Amino acid sequence: MDQYRLRALLADIQSGRLSIDKGLEMLKGFPAEQLDGAFLDHQRHLRTGVPEVIYGESKTAAQIITIGSAMMEKGGVVLATRVAPDKAETVLEQLPQFTYHEQARMLQYEQNRIDADRLRGTIIVICAGTSDLPVAEEARITAEAFGHHVNTIYDAGVAGLHRLLAHRNLFAGASVIIVVAGMEGALPSVVGGLVDCPVIGVPTSVGYGAGIGGFAALLGMLNSCAPGLAVVNIDNGFGAACMAVKINTLT
Repeated sequence: MDQYRLRALLADIQSGRLSIDKGLEMLKGFPAEQLDGAFLDHQRHLRTGVPEVIYGESKTAAQIITIGSAMMEKGGVVLATRVAPDKAETVLEQLPQFTYHEQARMLQYEQNRIDADRLRGTIIVICAGTSDLPVAEEARITAEAFGHHVNTIYDAGVAGLHRLLAHRNLFAGASVIIVVAGMEGALPSVVGGLVDCPVIGVPTSVGYGAGIGGFAALLGMLNSCAPGLAVVNIDNGFGAACMAVKINTLT
């Protein structure tokens, strides 16, 4: 539950449009709800600005269905990350209200609505190559689900830098830029030298043997000489989007 739904609920009770008993029923399980094998933090959005999200990779389809159903009852956006296609198919049979984004491996229910005057600007997601698209799409879908406008620049790595420079007009309206890259991870440094907004680097596990599953890209980004660049964990498009959302939201 976010502050807008809670405020609307309290206003309805105050005005008499909603009885206290009905309001209490709607708040059942708030701020936290105990399920079989899970303890849902329904207050997280109010407390941190980002709702609880289901990490689906290590969960069964049945667990995702149970947790997702409970979260849907409270209203607002529900996301499940790292959900394989076969697992998603099982979930959708029980929860057809969800949308599955296969490339990003994400299940999504609903989307937040945020007034434009509460946003600093636009989030841009850039990825170096087509192989980085799953992580870039995870970042894009997360940010859009949380109510933010996102522009994308895909397949614009340093091996063909003119592809990135052709989109420099988009940088002017950006409040934060997420840059997703594997191999040597050079692209965030290049972007950081072109813009005046924060840049979030996301190393990916794309690359040959010496890339060591994304460690080469991670270390390259951490050792960047470009100021204003922060780095999240390998393949963590979701974490990058959450940071971008917080930067882009006016309190």
